[in-house]
Amino acid sequence: MSSAPARRLATRRQVLAGSGATAVSIAFAGAFSELFAGTAAARGHSGYGPLVPDPDGLLDLPKGFRYRVLSREGDRLRSGEGPVPSNHDGMAAFAGHRGRVHLVRNHENRVTAKIAVPAVEGLTYDPMGKGGCTALELDSRGSVLGERVAIAGTAVNCAGGRTPWNTWLTCEETEDRAGTNGYTKDHGFIFEVDGADPHRTGAVPLTAMGRFQHEAIAIDPNNGIVYETEDAFEKPFGLFYRFLPEKPLGGTGSLRAGGELQAMRVPGVPDLSVIQETGASFDRIEWVPVPDPQAAGTPIRLQDFGPKGITHAQKLEGCYWGGSSVYFVSSFAQSAAGSAADHFGQVWRYEPKRRRLTLVVVFGPGTDVQLPGESPDNICLSSDGGLMVCEDGNGAQHVFGVTRSGEVYAMARGRQNIGTPQEPEWGEFAGVTFAPDGGTMFVNCYTPGTTFAVTGPWR
Repeated sequence: MSSAPARRLATRRQVLAGSGATAVSIAFAGAFSELFAGTAAARGHSGYGPLVPDPDGLLDLPKGFRYRVLSREGDRLRSGEGPVPSNHDGMAAFAGHRGRVHLVRNHENRVTAKIAVPAVEGLTYDPMGKGGCTALELDSRGSVLGERVAIAGTAVNCAGGRTPWNTWLTCEETEDRAGTNGYTKDHGFIFEVDGADPHRTGAVPLTAMGRFQHEAIAIDPNNGIVYETEDAFEKPFGLFYRFLPEKPLGGTGSLRAGGELQAMRVPGVPDLSVIQETGASFDRIEWVPVPDPQAAGTPIRLQDFGPKGITHAQKLEGCYWGGSSVYFVSSFAQSAAGSAADHFGQVWRYEPKRRRLTLVVVFGPGTDVQLPGESPDNICLSSDGGLMVCEDGNGAQHVFGVTRSGEVYAMARGRQNIGTPQEPEWGEFAGVTFAPDGGTMFVNCYTPGTTFAVTGPWR
């Protein structure tokens, strides 16, 4: 740990109330300004007002905002390849020709998924895999022009990340081998997807980037190093990785050339959950070569990293690049599940040039894990210079906004009640992303799978 004293720069607690809804509390603590390195200047706003209940019962938004449903699970793909698959998850938006937008969307389908991603010749990795990606093409007015399979035959496609050359890296959150659950090939890889021309990338696993329960990635635009999170479900929990490519920043297909996979070691810290104070930082972070990136005999997190061991963390999920740093999320930690300590969510910042790791934000309702405001998942920088956070917790699910000054506000609340009025089940949000011009926020409801486009008076 560095000699600098730990800092608690801010603690924000805000009551978010909407008409006809019970007020909820949420607490975020930490150095919020660090999250927005390299983004536009702060606008100084504290949200867009209370959420207005949707008369159609799908999505509550602030006054002046409106949504369109672009795609729903079970509808027909416009390509005619089959129905829209289940379990909408990570997503990214890319600029196309003449103002068009290409949305690439993950489907976190296990073998039990209701609707598989349809198999398409040249785009299918394992015919027994039900996961993959679909791609939507929107015109300059936001109308859907096309929707088709972008990759199929993969498994549990959770999150991922975009590349500097405008492709999507989709991540398999599984370690199932061929012969498990009926699969004919090993799973647990990253695949590159071109939303505008899927056949250009095909269905080729980027094996050198490791075989483990992948969650998300972020790429350093200066040198092409890829940072990867692992969302392992059982103790020992996941690791934080970096991949040093042989051909960095080489464009589509360059990651197939291979490289070296390394795991992060924080000296003296075997489990990140024990760090609770925002501002706590660690210098001289070590990167240790992974003994067997293919995990041929042993999962990577169980491999021998030497007498100093390696650093684990529960629920490593969202990951993004901002300014000169990479940020990654630990959604929660539970000692009852084997974690060394409990928390409701953390955001960590790693500065490659300084080899420094800092805990910058701690999430949590502070009173009850059942309340909204815990378990952050997908995150993205918003068009107004702030941050959007998808909640993956208990109870009603929200997309929260966080301003550069640390103010927290509700941007959206899901109202897709898929249980009963007495015991509702709320589909989590995922894949929040913005159109290249910043005028539309796209977000998925995981189940029943729905993709929304939200427009309005964005600042």
